[in-house]
Amino acid sequence: MSVVFNMDAQDRVAAFSDRHDLEGRPAYQALDLASEVGEIAGDAAKSTTYGEHPEDLRVKRDELGDALFSLLSLCSSLDVNADEALDEAIEKYEQRIEARGDPGSER
Repeated sequence: MSVVFNMDAQDRVAAFSDRHDLEGRPAYQALDLASEVGEIAGDAAKSTTYGEHPEDLRVKRDELGDALFSLLSLCSSLDVNADEALDEAIEKYEQRIEARGDPGSER
């Protein structure tokens, strides 16, 4: 399955935020994003019995939506085009796979 961010989604989030006066400081938006991703991790931990049964993974769709909303809000606040950032990330992973056969970062 492929996920593509586009400016339509980012524009929709920005317009919603403007309409409802939800503009926040990027630092707070980053913390909100971390919180939303933490809720996804919580769903994953509970549904898989903390990783013992990965085949039982259940993540609530609305939590994924909340995280996506938070990410796109943060991108807009930082004047980052989410689609371009995604393209850059994919290119980085492709280069790593080509060079090392693995998309992970070297640490």
